[in-house]
Amino acid sequence: MKLSRIAVSLYALLIFVSGLAVGAFGFRLYTVKSGNANTAHDPAEWRKRYTAEMQSRLHLAPEQSRKLNEILDETRGRFSEARERLRPEMERIRREQVEKIRSMLSESQRPEYDKMRREREEHEKQHAKSGTGL
Repeated sequence: MKLSRIAVSLYALLIFVSGLAVGAFGFRLYTVKSGNANTAHDPAEWRKRYTAEMQSRLHLAPEQSRKLNEILDETRGRFSEARERLRPEMERIRREQVEKIRSMLSESQRPEYDKMRREREEHEKQHAKSGTGL
């Protein structure tokens, strides 16, 4: 069956429009995810957005805004203290995990695993320095 020039042109146009739609959707999906990922773990950015939303939606009085910031400061301090208290326990659990994994690996696999761990630690240090770490 031979297709007319119009039918071929319509198919080509349909393929082109479909490509545009998929590209636009992919771009939108990428920018939404990467935009949220950049600020999702930035405490300063979160606080700025949170206080702005509280101010705009609740129409806080200046005294309420001041009190909100005091509450957020106090809460941040309490979370920091809790993390410090839990840090030794978390490190112990992490060391146990590493040892369990190392024990299941063969002698030839262990050096690569150690290399992977060093790379991951370096990656985490870089994120911590840039303020994007967890």
